[in-house]
Amino acid sequence: MATSNSDPHQGRQLFELFNEIGIINQLASTRFQRALPDGLTLSQFSVLNNFARLGGTRTPAQLAKAFQVTKGAMTNTLKRLDQRGCISITPDPADARSKIVAITEAGLALRERAIEAANVELATVGNLLDPAWVDETLPGLRNLREVLDKARDGE
Repeated sequence: MATSNSDPHQGRQLFELFNEIGIINQLASTRFQRALPDGLTLSQFSVLNNFARLGGTRTPAQLAKAFQVTKGAMTNTLKRLDQRGCISITPDPADARSKIVAITEAGLALRERAIEAANVELATVGNLLDPAWVDETLPGLRNLREVLDKARDGE
């Protein structure tokens, strides 16, 4: 559903859409971070969640690109997850200069504990939302995420 960028009304609506998403992200991230167990950070949870959702293995560079952070920032996050036993980092057999990252059973278990803890924290907000509205809104948000993923990847 591509549209022209020359419509000022649409431009304003898109700004308002992303502005609302940004505010929601800030509020939700703060609430979510407070609920995370065992000193887990939001960036660490996000990496675990990415692996749990998508499976497979990735290089640190692929993860940095996916999260749109520097390689140094991703290396720091991965180092902390590795120290906790939540991921494994092994040499890439195809490229000795690179590493392969995978989630471990401990990482999957920590992600599940984090989701359970977050559900308790988020329930106070969830109780204020109409479940039908949530069901209706999720497909549109997933579509927006997919569009933004493709745009990030240059598709």
